[in-house]
Amino acid sequence: MTIAGTPGGPESPLLEDIVDGYTDHNGRPARRSTSGGWRSAYFIIGVEVAERFAYSGVQANLINYLTGRLGQSMATAAENVNTWSGTGGLLPLVGAFVADSYLGRYRTIIIASFLYILGLGLLTLSAVLPSPSPSDCKESNQITSCSPPQLQIILFFFSLYLVAAGQGGHKPCTQAFGADQFDGRNPEECKAKSSFFNWWYFGLCFGTVITYSVLSYIQENLNWGLGFGIPCVVMIAALLLFLLGTRTYRYSVKKDEKSPFVRIGKVFIAAAKNWQTMPSLVATEESAREAPHHQVSQQFKCLNKALLAPDGSKGNGRQCTIDDVEEAKAVLRLFPMWATCLVYAIVLAQSSTFFTKQGITIDRSIGWGIDIPASSLQAFIGLSIVLIIPIYDRILVPIARTLTRKPSGITMLQRIGTGMFLSAISMVVAALVEMKRLKTAQEHGLVDMPNVTLPMSVWWLLPQYILFGVSDVFTIVGLQEFFYDQVPIELRSVGIALYLSILGVGSFLSSFLISAIEKATGGDGQHSWFNDNLNRAHLDYYYWVLAGLSAVGLSLYLYFAKSYIYNRGSTL
Repeated sequence: MTIAGTPGGPESPLLEDIVDGYTDHNGRPARRSTSGGWRSAYFIIGVEVAERFAYSGVQANLINYLTGRLGQSMATAAENVNTWSGTGGLLPLVGAFVADSYLGRYRTIIIASFLYILGLGLLTLSAVLPSPSPSDCKESNQITSCSPPQLQIILFFFSLYLVAAGQGGHKPCTQAFGADQFDGRNPEECKAKSSFFNWWYFGLCFGTVITYSVLSYIQENLNWGLGFGIPCVVMIAALLLFLLGTRTYRYSVKKDEKSPFVRIGKVFIAAAKNWQTMPSLVATEESAREAPHHQVSQQFKCLNKALLAPDGSKGNGRQCTIDDVEEAKAVLRLFPMWATCLVYAIVLAQSSTFFTKQGITIDRSIGWGIDIPASSLQAFIGLSIVLIIPIYDRILVPIARTLTRKPSGITMLQRIGTGMFLSAISMVVAALVEMKRLKTAQEHGLVDMPNVTLPMSVWWLLPQYILFGVSDVFTIVGLQEFFYDQVPIELRSVGIALYLSILGVGSFLSSFLISAIEKATGGDGQHSWFNDNLNRAHLDYYYWVLAGLSAVGLSLYLYFAKSYIYNRGSTL
């Protein structure tokens, strides 16, 4: 019997069943027949569904909680939402580093789950504490604002950022740990691994759709304490489900060699030290001899100096190997792509802030006396993703495959760029719809009556939500696959964290942009673009600015994508 991928190599059935580089829960070599695969993946996907339900249960309606229960202005609330989302997007870099360098993914997930549960529990407590009575509220420009005691506000924000810390350890490690359950060197498990990512995203969207449909209604119409308490209970169930699968998981064996962070860091340090060192003839000859076995890429040639000893030779004095240098180059190549995707993340941040506030002002009746919560409109993003992914995978990819002869139909970078284009279009649509909303307020004399519902159907907002969902199918899934595939194998968790950090930094940039525009347009008695009275605000101007920035970002992305060199062995 032969092992797939090693023709002619006779092996016993027992050795064929062993998964190299992995152990089971008892520390023994992992076997395909008793560990990993879909038997483990089902647990992990279930955990992700619950985790996304819990996180979205906080994020989806956060801006309404801040402007309602905490009495913040719309601009301040949007900045706080973006800052929290940004922090949540950057903390996975810390969680991934801790997991890949010290604790391992399994332990990091458990610790992060406890932080998550503690944060959600304290958040629930802050929501059930007594709030000011209506007589304590202040009336200003026909907009009611109430502010609870300072201690309650501090507890709320402490809890909120504790949830972000829990997500920072949970999010990158869970997905990477799920992918670890499939051996990419085995043909059958390699196919299953590709399918895992599709089902993973389906599960993620399923969790968010339930949140937007159910929890938003509970929070707005029943009780905020219950609305935050349910995610806490769900997260406890997620931890129990994860622990239940412990005996089925495969655990990667940590190699005795240096940490990839140390290796890559040494390349940059050595290259900086040898900045003025000229390679000697000996070094040139050695490079020529090594070339057939280790091809040195021509990109970022400055890093090649890390191969030299201080005297310009490649003798015993050098600290870095060619593989180390190529790893460093692979990471460095990612940063132009990372930076040019930030505008996309800025646009994405609008769905949970200003889109929701727009929805509050218009008619949300869908018949039978039912008014849907404005935040539940975000469910259409998840629904469109669930509907589009099968169409993309079963129809568009086969058609593209026949045209391009590429296994994936289009490359990862082409997929990302397509989503960025659709994102820019969504901002144009959002600006036109907002112009229609403002015109409706003027025509019916409701400009100075912000608490009166405008006679405009909520379905006008549907196209921008659907475009967001379609762009996610291309860009978010593409970024996830791209950063997982293009980083060194030992940095898979960090690769996923890098993709998440795009969303985090984008949220920070959105907060900064809002703050700058608020200061620029709100002085001298002028009505700010983000006036608390949306009928006096100009979100349409803001959306046009984002559409312009998206066009610039897409142009820069196409420029760098054109010259990007995929890692050897990449499936594109």
